[in-house]
Amino acid sequence: MPQGLLPFKYENERSESGLTALAGLPVYQELAQVVGLCRLADRHLGLRLSGQGWTDSQILLSLILLNLAGGESVEDLRLLEADAGFARVMEACQAHGLPRKERRALARRWRKEKTRAFPSPSPVRRFLNDFHDPAWDAQLTYGTAFVPSDFGALMDFAAINAGMLVFLQRGNPQETATLDMDATLIETHKQEALRCYKHFKAYQPMQVWWAEQEALVHTQFRAGNVPAGFAQKRVLEEALASLPAGVKRVRLRSDTAGYQHDLLRYCESGANKRFGRIEFTVGCPVDAAFKRSVAAVAEGAWKPLHRIVDGRQVATGREWAEVGHVTDGAGKSKNSPIYRYIAIRTPFEEQAVLPGTQTPEEPAFPTLELARGRYKVFGLVSDMIDWEGEELIRWHYERCGKSEQAHAGLKSDLAGGKLPSGRFGANAAWWWISVLAFNLNVIMKSLVLGKEWKPKRMKAIRFHLINIAGRVVRHSRQWLIRLAKDHPALELLVGIRGRIAAMLPVPT
Repeated sequence: MPQGLLPFKYENERSESGLTALAGLPVYQELAQVVGLCRLADRHLGLRLSGQGWTDSQILLSLILLNLAGGESVEDLRLLEADAGFARVMEACQAHGLPRKERRALARRWRKEKTRAFPSPSPVRRFLNDFHDPAWDAQLTYGTAFVPSDFGALMDFAAINAGMLVFLQRGNPQETATLDMDATLIETHKQEALRCYKHFKAYQPMQVWWAEQEALVHTQFRAGNVPAGFAQKRVLEEALASLPAGVKRVRLRSDTAGYQHDLLRYCESGANKRFGRIEFTVGCPVDAAFKRSVAAVAEGAWKPLHRIVDGRQVATGREWAEVGHVTDGAGKSKNSPIYRYIAIRTPFEEQAVLPGTQTPEEPAFPTLELARGRYKVFGLVSDMIDWEGEELIRWHYERCGKSEQAHAGLKSDLAGGKLPSGRFGANAAWWWISVLAFNLNVIMKSLVLGKEWKPKRMKAIRFHLINIAGRVVRHSRQWLIRLAKDHPALELLVGIRGRIAAMLPVPT
C-alpha cells in the first residue's frame, strides 16, 4: 500500500546496518576526551563513584552530546540510543584508554551484560534529582527573593566548567577578562515555577560572560521572581574564582541591575585578593536625583557620540556629557568612593496621533525636558577615570549582543530552554549541563575549527559538521565511519581529528 503521494516508502532496515545520522558528533566526543571532561566529572561530582549502573561521567557526557545533537529533553536519549551507528561508536569509546583495572571496575557495575550505549531516561532523572535539596521547596515562594546560601552539589558543575576554561585559556591565552553580567529568563509552564517581572512563569539564571574568550565563566540558577540585581556581588566572586591562571586584569560590565553599591565598592576598593581593583562600567538608574544632575549640565558640555564603521566615525544623533552626581548610597561617608557618571541623551520624537486613536502611553524609557527639547536619557557609572568618555561608552556598548546571543543559544540551540522537572535543583543541573555543552562547542570553534567558524551558530554547525549520514562498520579490529562517496565533510572531519590529536590534555 502506498504511504503517501510521492513515490517513496518508509520501512525498517532488515539487518544491523550501523547507519548513523550523526557521523560528525564523535569528534566532539574526542574533544571531550582531550579536555578531560569525564575525568573532571568523576573527580568533582562523585555521586556514583561506587555502586552500580551508570557513572557520573557517562551520564554527563551523554547529556552534553544530546545538547550538541539537538535534543531538548531527557526522553530524546532514546533517539540517540536508536541511532545504531553512533551508539556503536559511543560504546567503543567509553572505556578506551582506561587502564585494565578501571575497565574491569566499569564492567563490574552491571549485574547483567550491559546492552545500552546511552542511559535510559529513568537513571538520568534520578541523577538530576540528586542535585535538588528538598529544604529549598518551602523557601521558593512569592514575596521572597530566595537564592540558596549553599548550592551543594550544583557547585561541582562550576568546578568542571573551571577545568574546561583552563584548557581554553591554555590554547588561547588572555591576560584580560572582561566579564559581562546579565540575567536571562527561561519561560516555563512548570507548576512550581514563580512569575518573573514580565508576569509569566520563569526561571532567571544570572550569567557571567567572558568577552575575550566568548565563553561562559559562571551561571547562578535562580527562581523567576528573584530580581536581577539581587546578590550580584556573590555571583561575581564565584565567577572570579573560576577564572584560570594567566588572567591578570578583570573588567566588569553590567546593565542597571548591576547598580548595587556593595558590588561597586567591591570592585573599586580592590577587595579581591587575586585581582585587586576591578574596573567597571555599569548602567545608572535615571531616577529623580540623576535627572536633576543631568539638568544642571551646561548645554555647551554635551558632545556628539559616534560609532565606528570601517574605521570611520559615523554620527549617531546622540550626545554625551560628564555629570557631577553623588547618590545617597555612595555619599554616606567622607571616605566613600567618588565614581564617574556619564549621561547619554537622544532626541525624543513624539509619536503622531492619528484621528480616532488614543493618545500613546508614556514611554517605558526615562525622558527629560532640557533647553533644546525632550530627550531620552541613559546613565553610566564607572571607576575608569583615565578613559576618554566616548571611548568608554562605546566599550560599554560592546556588552550588548554577544552575551545575549549566548543566552539565546542556550535556550534555543541547546536544551537549556526546555527544563525537565518541577524541582529547582534538577532544572539547575540541566541548565548547567547546557552551559558545559556550550563551552565545549566554544573550545571546538576557538581551538579546532578556526576563526571563520566562531560566528556560526549550532544550526550551521549541525548542518555542516554533526548531522552527516554515515555507516559504522568493524573492520580489522577498527571501527570505521564511512561517509557517502566524495562527501565534502570527510576532509573537514579528518582535519579536525588531527588538530585534536595534537592537543595535550591539561595535567591533573
